This record gives sequence, structure tokens and C-alpha cells, in this order.
Amino acid sequence: MITSPPAPLHPGTPVHPSGDGQLRITALGPLTLETGGELPEVQLAYETWGTLDAEGSNAVLVLHALTGDSHVARGDSGQDGWWDTLVGPGRTVDTDEYFVVSVNMLGGCYGSTGPASLAPDGAPWGSRFPFVTIRDSVRAEALLADRLGVHRWHSVIGGSMGGARALEWALTHPGRVERCAVIACTAASSAEQIAFGQAQLQAIRLDPAYRGGDYYGGAHPVAGLGLARRIAHITYRSEHELEARFGRAEQGTERPFGAVLPADRGRYQVESYLDHQAEKLVDRFDANSYVILTEALMGHDAARDRGSLGAALAGSTSEFFVAAVDTDRLYLPEQSERLAAALPGHVPVHVISSPVGHDAFLTEIRQLDARLRTAFYGARGT
Repeated sequence: MITSPPAPLHPGTPVHPSGDGQLRITALGPLTLETGGELPEVQLAYETWGTLDAEGSNAVLVLHALTGDSHVARGDSGQDGWWDTLVGPGRTVDTDEYFVVSVNMLGGCYGSTGPASLAPDGAPWGSRFPFVTIRDSVRAEALLADRLGVHRWHSVIGGSMGGARALEWALTHPGRVERCAVIACTAASSAEQIAFGQAQLQAIRLDPAYRGGDYYGGAHPVAGLGLARRIAHITYRSEHELEARFGRAEQGTERPFGAVLPADRGRYQVESYLDHQAEKLVDRFDANSYVILTEALMGHDAARDRGSLGAALAGSTSEFFVAAVDTDRLYLPEQSERLAAALPGHVPVHVISSPVGHDAFLTEIRQLDARLRTAFYGARGT
């Protein structure tokens, strides 16, 4: 289950991170949102690894995917991180050389202000939590960067939703991002990506336990959240991988074919696999946060209110690194090609080759080691 985070600092309290991979929370004051709403008090949960150098030139921001968190690397916590193969001592993003920061996105459920947080009246925000965008999260993260003494990032890197946040960092704060890596993500959510997201949101909202988002203190909408995860996970994996792993195999001695009534049939192994993925998520994630973050990702559009995509990207002075997964059926490689083509100069698309599908940006990230070192992290990326 989700554990209670440490108490936040008050706005203006100096931040002195100690201990790699330890969760800490900082209160940042009020935040006016892109839609016109406001959060009267925002706090962000984050972790750091390494030490910021005297020039402030070695800071790297690593951004998580939809249901991820700030624990990108193992550090002193003893718990494995989700990008341990990329970030850590001696890794491509070497924490002996770089000061790495990872932030739980605004609206999340791992310590940052979200729907389960208490509103000014002392009750959880629930259905009253406002719509937040990727840009809102970036603006909040910029306030945290100020508190950490990071005025310009050596690099900002993220995969999937983290890639959307990385791209927005480069566009919203172009003078603060020297290098930007967008992995398994696009310039804007496509109609199909929005459609997949809408199906997941409906799965949650149609769960009777959801109660419009005001379920705290009672039963949580675990059935709806689990169904949302099943839909999402199918898009995270490729057809080839599911066929190779499961095919039409039966689960144990259960026979999925031949029962008189559909309700009496057994299950296929792939059904059991999806059930397992659902159970893992509902044990650690809040349904309202899933809704808020999915809505934010559905609204991702780098060109919104900035003219054409080319005009929007031309405003960034960052050096870009774009990568895609060859079997990704959620964020198609050709969408990464379109992003790269719209960027100033010649930006190649680096390819992770894997039968896994979208999730290979996590499981096969080491395929990019040599290219990331050459582009960004060899001798401080120079």
C-alpha cells in the first residue's frame, strides 16, 4: 500500500539534500494553473543522488512515466529504482559525477500535492482537485529547482509521460535546459492515445465506488482502477510479446473453452497476467491520481498556443536526443520521427530494438547507453 510521506518543509526553508534516493518533500506556496484554477499550497516530493557542483553545472532532471515515482535509482534507500541500469555510480548518468533529481509529478500520490492531499478545509481534495497540465507540473518543478539552487539543468531526460515533461521543460524554460532527451514519447498525444486514455478514465469513473472522486474514507474504486490498468498494459506490450509468452495457453488446469456457461469457463494465461498487473497497481496507486495524470497526458501538445509545431520547437535552445522503441504500439516510432523532423537542425531518432513494446524504454534502456554517453554524458556531454 502507499506509505505516508515525510512532513513537508515550509515555503522558503532552505533545501539541503542528504542521502541518495531518500524521499523528501518541499512546500512551494500557491500555484496558479494553466486553466485558471489555483492550488493555494503546492508541495512536491522528490529524491536526489550525488552532489551539485560549485558552478551548478552538473544537475540532471529525470522524469517518471504515468504511474511511476521519484525513485529512479537505488541510492541509500536499499530499494531498487525503475532506471537503475541508467542512473547510479558508474552508470551512464553517473551519480558520482552528476547531481540527479527526480520529482513526483504534481497530481500524483507519492507525496506531491494531489487529489488525496488535504484541501484548506482539512478534507481531501477528491473531486475538487483542479485539472493540471504537463506545463503546470513543469512550472512547479521549476520552483523546486530554484529551491535546490539549480538554475540551469545539464540535461532533462524522461520516457513516456516523462518524455512529455522533458519536452515541456525545454519549451517552457528554454534558458534552463542545456540538453533534453525525449524517449518513447511524442510532440502531442494522438487521437488514438487519447482514445486509450478515455477508455481507462471511463473504467474508473463508472466504478460505483468512485463516487465522482470522493471515495476517501470508504471503499476505493479498485475494480475500475484495475480495469484501467489492464487496458493500459495491453498498449504497453506488443502483440508479438504477448503471443510469444502466452499464446492460447490455459491457466493451470483451468479450461477456458468448453464450459456450458461463459461464467463457468477457466482462464487463459494472458488473462491471469493482466489480473496480476491490475492487482499490483491498485495496491500502490490512487485512482484519482490516475485520472488527473491521464488527463494531463491526454492534453499534452507542445504546439498548443505556440503556433505550428516547428514554431513551438524553434523557441528552444536545447540540444535534443530523441529515441523510440521499434515495437511500440502506443507511441509509434513514426511519431518520434515527426518530432525529430520538426526540431531545429538535424536530430536523429535512436531506436531501442525489442519485442517487448512500449515498456522497453524501461527494460531495455541500456541499449541507449553508448549513444547517450556520446551525446550528453561523456565528459559532461562535451
